[in-house]
Amino acid sequence: MSAVSINTQLTRVAGSDEATIAARARKRARQRKLAVWGARAFLAILIIGGWQLLTDAKVVDKFFWGQPSGIVTQLRDWINHGTQYGSIWTQIWVTMKEALLGFLLGVTAGVVVGVALGQNRFLADVVQPYIKVMNAIPRIVLGALFTVALGLGTGSKVLLAAVLVFFVVFFNAYQGVREVDQNLINNARVLGASKFQVTRNVVVPSALTWIIASLHVAFGFAIIGAIVGEFLGAQKGLGLVIANSQNNFNPDGVFAAMLIIAIIALTAEGLIGALERRLLAWRPPSTVEAGGL
Repeated sequence: MSAVSINTQLTRVAGSDEATIAARARKRARQRKLAVWGARAFLAILIIGGWQLLTDAKVVDKFFWGQPSGIVTQLRDWINHGTQYGSIWTQIWVTMKEALLGFLLGVTAGVVVGVALGQNRFLADVVQPYIKVMNAIPRIVLGALFTVALGLGTGSKVLLAAVLVFFVVFFNAYQGVREVDQNLINNARVLGASKFQVTRNVVVPSALTWIIASLHVAFGFAIIGAIVGEFLGAQKGLGLVIANSQNNFNPDGVFAAMLIIAIIALTAEGLIGALERRLLAWRPPSTVEAGGL
């Protein structure tokens, strides 16, 4: 047998082994994903079923804690007859609009300020104590100030949501810029890149992992900002619906609105995850990602 034939057979065997290993890895990933979703479903059934059984047995007082069947009834009533402030879809849209506008404003400001301060050590040292003071101010105080200054409309909720989002994105963007490999920046400058080109083509792409990671938390804060703002004063929105349910001792209404918010948050998390996979397609998968989560 010639050396060429031996090499050909070895190549085929190696290729077959690699294909087998890859197929096994995909199978393990699918099995793990099914196991994770199965465990999640079991946990949800356990919590909801236990909650219903405990309230039916009067171990837990449904006057204070509601019960799953009451939550479903409340949701059906809102869908069929609306809320005290109009259609439930209108309340969802108002809160979503406030959260999305606040999210976009906060992310933009957080990235711009974070990148700028991350590249300018002197300016960062100057404004650092002021940023820490602003971050320490209770958000409900800011919400009250915004409501007084801007009224009960959309503006006060958007601004409060933007402030909550800003600090989350800012700190990640700032740290991401500080973690950029200085050798990459120096090489770009040696090749004649301007400061703007270095920022656009080196700094921001390198810090993108940090920035995208902050978005998962940031959207949740945007929803919190919108809800808190509506609690403090609003004409429409899920926060107002929750406040009304609380004032009328209706825990089913509170939990029903919370369930709607949870669905919105999980949907946004899925969209942000898809955006992350698209923007960071060049990044090798981590151990967790390879495992199927």
